[in-house]
Amino acid sequence: MTQTEFGQFQKRQRGSFIRLRTMILLRWMAVTGQFAAITLAQWFYNLRLELGLCYLAIGVSVLGNLVATFSFPQNKRLNEAENFSMVLFDLLQLCFLLYLTGGLHNPFTILILGPVIVSATIMTLRSTIIIGGVALALVTLMVFFHLPLRTEQGFILRIPDLFVFGQWVAITIAVVFLSLYARKITNEMNATADAVVAAQLALSRTQMLNNLGGVVAAAAHELGTPLATIKLTSSELIEDLDDRPEQQDDARLIREQADRCRDILRSMGRAGKEDLQIRSAPLLELIREAAEPHIDRGKDVRIAGKGPNETALAPEAQRVPEIIHGLRNLIQNAVDFARSTVWIDVNWTETAITIRIMDDGPGYPTNMLGRIGDPFMRTRRSDRDRAARPEYEGMGLGLFIAKTLLERSGAQLGFSNAAYKEASHPEARGAMVEVTWPREAIVPPERALGEGIGENQPFDI
Repeated sequence: MTQTEFGQFQKRQRGSFIRLRTMILLRWMAVTGQFAAITLAQWFYNLRLELGLCYLAIGVSVLGNLVATFSFPQNKRLNEAENFSMVLFDLLQLCFLLYLTGGLHNPFTILILGPVIVSATIMTLRSTIIIGGVALALVTLMVFFHLPLRTEQGFILRIPDLFVFGQWVAITIAVVFLSLYARKITNEMNATADAVVAAQLALSRTQMLNNLGGVVAAAAHELGTPLATIKLTSSELIEDLDDRPEQQDDARLIREQADRCRDILRSMGRAGKEDLQIRSAPLLELIREAAEPHIDRGKDVRIAGKGPNETALAPEAQRVPEIIHGLRNLIQNAVDFARSTVWIDVNWTETAITIRIMDDGPGYPTNMLGRIGDPFMRTRRSDRDRAARPEYEGMGLGLFIAKTLLERSGAQLGFSNAAYKEASHPEARGAMVEVTWPREAIVPPERALGEGIGENQPFDI
């Protein structure tokens, strides 16, 4: 999946994912808090407020909520423009209330951070900048323009100018810092979630292809009997129609076409049920299967295995899509960056299985080693790199998918540069990935001599 395709995928996923019901609920909570604060200030503290204008501002929010509740379905999801309009309206309504109740002398000024953080969490960078800019502009205006808070006796409640300036600075810093913080955290969470979805899509595509092969295999199995019957009947007709050559030719054509159908189905699938025998494979054969799409890409891919002693045979390994797809992504990455050779060393002991994938390429950038495996991690490509691999569009997604899938199978991954580390391959100066499993995580339980593996199960399509 290229960056453009995945960008379109993200846009479809994130274009309208906030429910109107959620925004209405948040606004009801804000309206309730505003009404309670103004009412308490009037009744318990006898403050002289512009109650008409205050209740008018609250009433506008109530009216907007009622219109939205009865005009749109509860499951409506807001697009970017609708989200922006609602958050901007809430910000303006809150600032108008603060203007009526003392401006920055009102301790509730801190609530301005709410709409800014919401915009940083759910909206684009452009919308977040606009909301943040409007918030800072209104906070600045309220330093100079606001209606003072007055007691019942006419005294003005205000804090020293130094504290007003400090409050303005604090709110300004909080708007900038918290919006950046919220946006950064949200982007990382979204990137991780999107990358997991991409991994699941890749895996589901592999599973779909496997299932498609199962459908064909099942068809070959089920159609075997009727095709055999057609062939047998047509052969008998050929013998009975010796005196009618034209009809005999038709019967012969039927037999030929039945044979052709049989051959086509055999070439597309060989079993009608899931073959338990292929659920596992020798470890080295599993590695070769993962590397097979990249063997003929102009690089020398060398696979070698070593056990605890000279006579130790490679163990069987579970042949599951997660392991094959994860290893394939790692091998693809090595082939993409290798100059000429990729080494895949497989080591097994009684307790662990380790696979090292090395190449003679430039290796990982040292400043990125701690982030290898993060999704959507990109570095600027040099002109030399673009010339060498003009088709490459890396986002770090392949390594993330590989890391995620292999860790699900129980593996631990380590990323490093192989320079000066591998005495067995001194020319391996590029990147190195080490994948280690506990032996029991991927090696199926041993069976007693002569014990079967069970009946093949029909495909679940």
